[in-house]
Amino acid sequence: MTLFEDLRESHDKQRRLLDLLVKTHGDSEGRDELFKRLRAELENHAAAEERALYIPMMEYDMTQEKARHSVAEHHEIDELLETLEATEYDSPGWLASAKKLQHLVTHHLDEEEQEVFQLAGRALDDSKKADLAKTYRHEMESREAS
Repeated sequence: MTLFEDLRESHDKQRRLLDLLVKTHGDSEGRDELFKRLRAELENHAAAEERALYIPMMEYDMTQEKARHSVAEHHEIDELLETLEATEYDSPGWLASAKKLQHLVTHHLDEEEQEVFQLAGRALDDSKKADLAKTYRHEMESREAS
C-alpha cells in the first residue's frame, strides 16, 4: 500500500468511529469505549502523519503552507479532545462537543484527501513516498503497541 492508501484507511476508521460516537447516549459503556478508541486513533494517526507526511512537506515551498495548516488543525482537534475528556459523558454539552469534533475531523480529512495528498504527490518523488509509507506504518505500529 502507498502512504496515501495507508492514511485513507485510518481516515475511514476515524469517520466510522465518529459516526458511531455521535449516536451514543449519556454515561454509557459504549460511549466510553468508542471515545477511548477514537481518541487513540486520532492521536496515533496525527503523530504518525506529522512525522511521515507533514514534516517532509514543510521542506518544499509548494507544500509548506498546506502542511502548517494541517498541523494547526491537528492541534484544534487535540484541544477539542481535551474538552471532551474534561466533560461528563452525561452532560448536555458532551454530545454537542462530539458533533463539533466530528465536523472538524471530517473537514480535516476531506481537505487532506482532496488537496493535501495531491500536492504532496506532486512534490515528493516515488522513492520518498515509499520511504514515508514505511515511516508511517512503523510509527503507527509502535504507537498502537504501547
